Amino acid sequence: MKHLLTSALLVLALGNGTAAVAANPAWLESKSEKAYEITVYRSASCGCCKGWISHLKDHNFAVKDVVVDDVNPYKEKLGVPAQGASCHTAEVNGKVIEGHVPAQDIKVLLGSNSDIRLLTVPGMPSGGPGMDMDGARKDAFKVYAVDSGEQVSVFNEYKQY
Repeated sequence: MKHLLTSALLVLALGNGTAAVAANPAWLESKSEKAYEITVYRSASCGCCKGWISHLKDHNFAVKDVVVDDVNPYKEKLGVPAQGASCHTAEVNGKVIEGHVPAQDIKVLLGSNSDIRLLTVPGMPSGGPGMDMDGARKDAFKVYAVDSGEQVSVFNEYKQY
């Protein structure tokens, strides 16, 4: 939502000639921004987990990549609900990230004062971060938030990532 609002304001402020640039505020992100340290638990055989880690690094996350035989004990310890599970689990600044959550959504969460404890993209939607192989279909997907009271809500929605 923040990026959409930023884009809309830039288009209004700068005029029609910059609409194409303003529609994608990625150029606003700087490599000098704070690098969040994130720990990712994954299996050695999961290629899409490696793709998601590359996505995080591209968005200035310092990734500690922990390869484990079984990620389920980490999911249980961190309180990932079974219906929200995916292939990898991560921790960053006391928050839990499950599955192919876009880096931008993680940054929005970390920049807020909300009581959200977990973001998840259940399953493995084709076309999401780490699942964006050349020529693959791009499925719509939702990022769900779970707060400290275990209430679930939609944090963000992507028609196509």
